[in-house]
Amino acid sequence: MRPILMKGHERPLTFLKYNREGDLLFSCAKDHNPTVWFADNGERLGTYRGHNGAVWSCDVSRDSTRLVTGSADQTAKLWDIQSGTPFFTFNFDSPARSVDFAVGDKLAVITTDPFMGLPSAIHIKQIARDPDDQTGESILILKGPTGRINRAVWGPLNKTVVSAGEDSVIRIWDSETGKLLEESDKLDGHKRAITSLSKSADSSHFLTGSLDKSAKLWDTRTLTLIKTYVTERPVNAVTMSPILDHVVLGGGQDASAVTTTDHRAGKFEAKFYHKILQEEIGGVKGHFGPINALAFNPDGKSFSSGGEDGYVRLHHFDPDYFSIKI
Repeated sequence: MRPILMKGHERPLTFLKYNREGDLLFSCAKDHNPTVWFADNGERLGTYRGHNGAVWSCDVSRDSTRLVTGSADQTAKLWDIQSGTPFFTFNFDSPARSVDFAVGDKLAVITTDPFMGLPSAIHIKQIARDPDDQTGESILILKGPTGRINRAVWGPLNKTVVSAGEDSVIRIWDSETGKLLEESDKLDGHKRAITSLSKSADSSHFLTGSLDKSAKLWDTRTLTLIKTYVTERPVNAVTMSPILDHVVLGGGQDASAVTTTDHRAGKFEAKFYHKILQEEIGGVKGHFGPINALAFNPDGKSFSSGGEDGYVRLHHFDPDYFSIKI
């Protein structure tokens, strides 16, 4: 499997997202410019210029016309994907971290970091069909978690919002009333900060990755722990195959601790685990720094990883990948 190396970012990658058809890949990094690539050959299609700080995450509308990005410049922006122009900016009093469109693209959930004494918060925004009607008001603001909320996503049918972050607790909120419905169990839950959260294609379950060197699979409705995958290093990114029972974990030490580890080329690998049996089935090496972002193409035939080294590596699977017997 020869990866396609996509070099367009000057700083570490933070997030990767495919559109629904899987023909475009969006990448966010600490260099202020989210970028869109062709997902088959890794050619760069364009960049979205307008942010003034690191861009932490993005999401694409179902019809691939709009992009939402959350940035450390205390804004989240809505972009026209085709022209690359931002048509609306949500302003906050602290850095915006996680962004996620609801099913139907009429709502978005945006999280903001704790900052200058302000607690972290989850904002639910209405997204207007016509850009001219767009407003910045929040329909609902959820507060409660301590520390950063690293990821907040919509649950099934947009009825709930699932959040996870530095306090290592996963919470499920009612998206209409703002009521806290479920919290992950201290015994079952992660022991350290949760860095990443990725939903299954049908939203019935989701995967979380944590600095406690594990990833866990949860039922979205009941918040029941289904599986745990144990690794040797902190997990920064997680994703799961839409077609096979595979989960992928990426990670490595914190950037500041990397110099104390094995410095041989491309030691940082994306590890594949069997979703059901929880056993490691393989790994893809190549990055020169911790893996910060992972995404599976919706067709399940390729995946990409983004690292602290500023590269996006796009991997199209060999035919034998689809017949791995465990």
